[in-house]
Amino acid sequence: MEIVAAGPGDEALLLDLLNSTPVIDGVPHDELEDPSTARAWLSAHDISLKSGQLQELLELRTALQTVVRGDGGPQTLQPFIDGVGLSPNMSDDGISWSLSTRETSHAAARVILAWDALRISSPGRLRPCANPECRLFLIDRSKPNTARWCSMAICGNRMKARRHYQRNKTTIGD
Repeated sequence: MEIVAAGPGDEALLLDLLNSTPVIDGVPHDELEDPSTARAWLSAHDISLKSGQLQELLELRTALQTVVRGDGGPQTLQPFIDGVGLSPNMSDDGISWSLSTRETSHAAARVILAWDALRISSPGRLRPCANPECRLFLIDRSKPNTARWCSMAICGNRMKARRHYQRNKTTIGD
């Protein structure tokens, strides 16, 4: 039996964490590398961390990016869920889940639970952008599950223009 214990806010946090290493004008950036930008990012996501937990979040991001790209298996996430527990609570609305952690931050646990919820409810819909020069990820919410780019306006346009150029270059050169 698989239990989904994450909400929409956790899904947004997962995607934002995965996408915190964008390529801007051909140069890789890390929104969590600099202490001041990391504080701003954490504050924008209403996250407070104890000492050492930012490093844990960075390591989790790297592990999740590897898993989502298919370059590693989910077992690489095991160290981040050690000591994480869920307790059910019954209310008038049904069952809600309380998250408890020992060493792991609540933010890291929420991100992993969001990844797992997507794995269960929407398999294959969390994926990297199809543009090989892009390091962003997307959650495909299209009905046919055919979205390929993080942004149709940016990556989708570039990839289509590149293919068009290659086709015309081949045709003209023949």
